[in-house]
Amino acid sequence: MPETRGTNDIFEAMSTMRAMRRLKPDPVPDELINKILQAGQWAPSGGNTQRWRFLVVKDPEIKRKVQVYYKRLFDETVGPRYAASAPPPGSDPARYKRQQAAVEYLTDHYHEAPVWIVACLEDGENPGRTAGSSIYPAVQNMCLAARALGLGTTLTTRHTGHGKECDAIFGLPPGVQSYAILPIGWPMGRFGPLGRGPLKDVVYQDQWGKPYQGL
Repeated sequence: MPETRGTNDIFEAMSTMRAMRRLKPDPVPDELINKILQAGQWAPSGGNTQRWRFLVVKDPEIKRKVQVYYKRLFDETVGPRYAASAPPPGSDPARYKRQQAAVEYLTDHYHEAPVWIVACLEDGENPGRTAGSSIYPAVQNMCLAARALGLGTTLTTRHTGHGKECDAIFGLPPGVQSYAILPIGWPMGRFGPLGRGPLKDVVYQDQWGKPYQGL
């Protein structure tokens, strides 16, 4: 059954970590944010370089400025793409419509999430293809930590469509880019089973397209 409690079971956390796009504006204690940040620092990074940086944003004005770009991209590209796309694997038209509504809600209320964690990486002026491998594991750890604590979040990267403008708002120095924003708050909805397609449709063995024999 769907629920809102936390969990110490890593497999339960992974299998029920729904994207929480409707968040209450109620404050989140720093004690819990610190646990999420610690989980991020525990993640692996290329060569153990640990060149991640985590920006905790609570300032309403900073969030509002970034939300303007976030909404602009929704109006220009994301919204029309959702409207023209078929439901993803494991979903159906009704569920996909609810997902679209939740995405639009987050777009309009993005700046109202009480805390943002902006995941940044000191990766130079022209990061390579593998740069994300040194920051996205930390992002996933923080998402799982939020789920374990009963807090809602969702991985957002849309702001990178106006990355230079948003990074300037955050005051990032040259050579540092933001890769994701996690809006964090107490969820209005409930955690529950995720909608995914059959595992056999995405797993191959030895060569592309050959069925994995372990399923």
